[in-house]
Amino acid sequence: MNYFSDGQLSNFWENNFHFLNIEVNEGVFFLTLNRPNKKNALHPQMINEIAFCFDYISKNNNVRLVIVKSSGDTFSAGADLKALKNNVEPHKSSIPEPSKKIIIGNLFNSLYKPKLAVVQGNVYAGGCLIVAGCNYVISCDNLSYSLPEVKRGIFPLQVMESLSHIIGLKKTIDWCIRGYKIDTNKAFDWGLVDQICRHDELEKSINDWVSSFSENSQRAIEFGLKIYHEHFQDNSKHEKLEKLFREMVEHNQLSTDF
Repeated sequence: MNYFSDGQLSNFWENNFHFLNIEVNEGVFFLTLNRPNKKNALHPQMINEIAFCFDYISKNNNVRLVIVKSSGDTFSAGADLKALKNNVEPHKSSIPEPSKKIIIGNLFNSLYKPKLAVVQGNVYAGGCLIVAGCNYVISCDNLSYSLPEVKRGIFPLQVMESLSHIIGLKKTIDWCIRGYKIDTNKAFDWGLVDQICRHDELEKSINDWVSSFSENSQRAIEFGLKIYHEHFQDNSKHEKLEKLFREMVEHNQLSTDF
């Protein structure tokens, strides 16, 4: 699923990314959410920037792995509710407008390259959608994962869809209804996290994961992920749920402070 034209992507590295830090090293694309003052809440332009990166990555045969990280003490607080209420923060991003609406659940599903989340801060709400959208997750210990949307009068619809494929529908529904926190160990037990490590072990863990892909056929992996997406995932679900989520936000008085 492409959101930007080849012409827009041709000068990829000349653009100014306002909400992300990006770099490529030996076939690994590092994408860092960089809005720490707002707990890396997903500003609409941040989502555009992620989509711009994913379009570039999908067409770049030199990139074989994507690592998603974050700056600050929070991995992500999920959707920027102020922006959803049309209170959009100014930015200096030069990323062009996409050709179609971006649904973040589908965005992660339709990038057919391995995605590794490196979680160094607490994860809230739609931040769990990003974690669930990655194929593998390394998490530092002593972190919390939570779905607090119900405490704000809304329900985490897209998060529910993504999590249900990983931790099972019953656990997902209970988590969404009660909105509690789980720790890293529980996230590991549920299968949301693949590896737990201390901060001082993180670089070694990342290098070990990168090495584990190095001898495998990139073409075969991309083909397999594409077939999995086409036969086991349904883009229309995330599209419907995103629309319903926006309707909830528009018709509810929400706490939008982070």
